[in-house]
Amino acid sequence: MSVEGFEQLERHAPETVRLEFIKGKVQVKRAPDGNHREIVAGLQRVCMQHLLDLSLDAERGLKGHGEWSDTGTALMAVEVTSWDVDAAQRDRFDKPDGYAAAGIPVYVLIDRNDRTVTVFTHPEGGQQYVPRRGATSFRGKV
Repeated sequence: MSVEGFEQLERHAPETVRLEFIKGKVQVKRAPDGNHREIVAGLQRVCMQHLLDLSLDAERGLKGHGEWSDTGTALMAVEVTSWDVDAAQRDRFDKPDGYAAAGIPVYVLIDRNDRTVTVFTHPEGGQQYVPRRGATSFRGKV
């Protein structure tokens, strides 16, 4: 399926259905659980403390960009792992490969299974992310 075909399909999908387009395949996203939303909200608070002129919104995207934004405007992509069986492959390999190929410079993986936060950077002109040294473990239930 093409990107244009996916965008058309997504426009006609019910509001209750969230779709993803990964490696040419359409996937239905599961609704995030409360802990997932809390992690994203916490990350937004931390980012806003340092970037007062930047608006982060996990649901609406970038202001003035409509439903989809050009990847050239994205500073980073963030994924919080979900609990479904496909999450390991999708969040650790498929999505980062797509983000890197699109030129998004930073990928942050918040892994609830491993209880780590890992920041991956995208070297100029590269097609794969390079993990930064020292993944940070976190405590408590996430």
